Amino acid sequence: MTSFIIKAHEKRARNTEWASNDDCVFCRILNNEKSSSVVYEDEQVIAFLDILPLRRGHTLVIPKVHIPRLSDLPPEYASALGMAVSKVAKALTQALDNTGLNVVCNQDYAQAVPHVHYHIIPAPLLNTWNITDPDPNAERKQQESKEPGSDTKKMHQMEFEARMGEMDVEDAEELAKLIRAKL
Repeated sequence: MTSFIIKAHEKRARNTEWASNDDCVFCRILNNEKSSSVVYEDEQVIAFLDILPLRRGHTLVIPKVHIPRLSDLPPEYASALGMAVSKVAKALTQALDNTGLNVVCNQDYAQAVPHVHYHIIPAPLLNTWNITDPDPNAERKQQESKEPGSDTKKMHQMEFEARMGEMDVEDAEELAKLIRAKL
């Protein structure tokens, strides 16, 4: 029914806003101006380890064009992202022997880099007593974020503070190799 509408857009010219953006850290990675630990890549998508991971294996999957909002993503890139997220998620669960994942894509709200990207974040591992959490103050910080006067900057700061710290290059490459072996 809607295939004629989709066909009409297949060969359309790329929007000028979709061009590479010099201020975008992801575009700089795509242009090889910044290094990354790539775990997956095809013609339309690239996936790499987050440099400030929430947990070991935190991976980002992005389109190879600069599109700030998911709602502006053309169907061919949405499809490629969906397939890549699924492939990387499977490899990540096998590499880490942990089937628990969070898959998140923000638009404007909580989107620190204005370039469409999916986060694939391994869930904390359960042990016999509790859930392993890198931040013992996470519950207090979450409550504070709900207090009146909270703003986006504060939320980003709290999210940043909860991260594990910058990933070591050698550890990142070892982990990326392990994940690539599962693709």
